[in-house]
Amino acid sequence: MTGVIDSSRLPELLRAMPKAELHMHIEGSLEPELIFEMARRNAVSLNYPTVEALRDAYVFDDLQNFLDIYHVGTKVLKTEQDFYEMTGAYLARARTDNVLHAEIFIDTQTHINHGQSAETVINGLYRACSEAPTRYGMTASLILCFLRNLSEREAFECLEQALPLRDKIVGIGLASGEIGNPPEKFTRVFARARELGFRLVAHAGEEAPPAYIWGALDALKVERIDHGVQATQDSALMQRLVRDRVPLTVCPLSNIKLKVFPSLARHNLRQMLDAGIVATINSDDPAYFGGYINENFSQTFAALAMDSRHAYQLARNSFEVSFLDAGTKRRYVDQLDAVFEQFAAPN
Repeated sequence: MTGVIDSSRLPELLRAMPKAELHMHIEGSLEPELIFEMARRNAVSLNYPTVEALRDAYVFDDLQNFLDIYHVGTKVLKTEQDFYEMTGAYLARARTDNVLHAEIFIDTQTHINHGQSAETVINGLYRACSEAPTRYGMTASLILCFLRNLSEREAFECLEQALPLRDKIVGIGLASGEIGNPPEKFTRVFARARELGFRLVAHAGEEAPPAYIWGALDALKVERIDHGVQATQDSALMQRLVRDRVPLTVCPLSNIKLKVFPSLARHNLRQMLDAGIVATINSDDPAYFGGYINENFSQTFAALAMDSRHAYQLARNSFEVSFLDAGTKRRYVDQLDAVFEQFAAPN
């Protein structure tokens, strides 16, 4: 990045700069209006009388409290078209935030338990992703997440169900409630996914202690840590993350909504960036947590008094640690550089 950017233009810069989103659960993008529309279409009864009543319920004490209501929304998804429309709605919204690439988490285990097939889920999502370059001027790919509250045997079954569609999935992840479900529980299934050539990520160190991050790195051998904010409790872990340039996909508004931090002003994102951590900003479950990616940027930067240097680093990190090919990464970083040069140029 070259040139100095006036701090008064920072909010505009955050909105305008190209970025990638690497931590977003597609089911968590289901806005209440779309939940009600799909419920009517699929004859699904909801326990909330209105859109407003459902949105008012989005007050959570912790991760499990959120997951309980999150799964209510997933029950309205019944057909391949539903999954296609949900994904298209997110991609259209992300593109307005100048997201050029999205790596989307999917949760087939939940939907299979609701009676859908892996094919229905993945084909619907993939169809929207495959249309993203022409419809939205961006790219998108899918990461299949195992639910850590279920058994490793069930994770193996999930992997086998997805293998006929493996060309539509770029990576394998691990999500859902951390506490009591350490990464080591899934060592063998992640080893199998690695043998099959999938890229590997895992949620770790959101609510659980730094030991879960160590486990994700050493037992699962993941390439990225999703969340990872508890790393600052362990100086040796921080040194390793910096040395090995392990990316963290941080979700600030999610962390506040789930009470990981008492306020954004207490968030440790700036501390980690200034320590040399390769961090990114993401929205996690934007329909539930009060903001898509640009809202995460704007609120976090205001709360932590970060500047254009932090903005550039976060955006560049997001492209460099994505699972895109080198040429596409370079093209997106060039677009990022062009925006920063435009903002740095004298009026």
